[in-house]
Amino acid sequence: MGVKRKAAAAILVLLLCLGSLWIKGGLDYHWDSCLKGYNQGHKDQLHHLSNSSEADETKGPPVLSLCPGQNFQVSVLVSHLLAARAYTSDVLLQPYLSSWDELIKFMESLGSMVSLISKEIETKTSIIRHLALLSERGPEAEFDPDMQSGHSVNTNLGGKNVVGTLQGKGAYNSVRSMIWTELNQGIVDFQHQTDSGCRTILRLHRALLWLKLFLQKLAETPTTGRFRSPSDLCREAYQSTLAHHHTWFVRRAAELAFIALPERGFFFRLVCVQGQEELSVVLTRVVNAIGEIYDRTQKALEENGMLDLP
Repeated sequence: MGVKRKAAAAILVLLLCLGSLWIKGGLDYHWDSCLKGYNQGHKDQLHHLSNSSEADETKGPPVLSLCPGQNFQVSVLVSHLLAARAYTSDVLLQPYLSSWDELIKFMESLGSMVSLISKEIETKTSIIRHLALLSERGPEAEFDPDMQSGHSVNTNLGGKNVVGTLQGKGAYNSVRSMIWTELNQGIVDFQHQTDSGCRTILRLHRALLWLKLFLQKLAETPTTGRFRSPSDLCREAYQSTLAHHHTWFVRRAAELAFIALPERGFFFRLVCVQGQEELSVVLTRVVNAIGEIYDRTQKALEENGMLDLP
């Protein structure tokens, strides 16, 4: 036990550093009676959620239910993700950030090691909320959702103060309105790190891809052989996404954090399912919903040359 405790202490020290570096570079789980209180037949517990990519015209859209005793609710997450869709290619920021609130709960449920990472993500969501609050105090500005924000904008910043230049009540209504506003007001810096909304959303965007890929891998059922551990799947998803934007130290610390991930059975209890088949159905819904939001955000950032903001 002495060796294990020393190893755990060493990991914790590394992760304390990781918590502050996670996004910049680029569980106390309560074993409540989830399955005991789970009753799929209770109509008052059901969230009827439609997904255009998953709905079956003959069977109707899949149904997700609230999971008693859990802080993280997968049905609430999907509700926020679906509500974030705007027009044909935009993302509403309020439900987008609410989606992150639920994803943060998901990460915190995975244990104290991973929850250190979620703290930095929560800091990023707070930055955008603060910018939105500041913008509401300024004069109302108009925004055309179909405008290509990459055209006719001023990107010569000259060290402008973000807070001092925020204007427009609807400036932070959506991803595209935020991009349009910050480019036109010279808030985005393409050379130096700032706390602009565009840079912040890019960091969240990268983290969202990591979580999407992890959940996608967790939903897969192998045709042959045994199931791979969530720890291995999470590490593999990280190496394909966020690791490209992190330093060597952060990458090593992150992989240590993933060692502490719970086993697959934990995820059954987390979303109140009986086994892998049901888990695959639920997580596929989540992955599809995340995927649409990710694709819309990716397109908006790419159109304005923001995929590599420092």
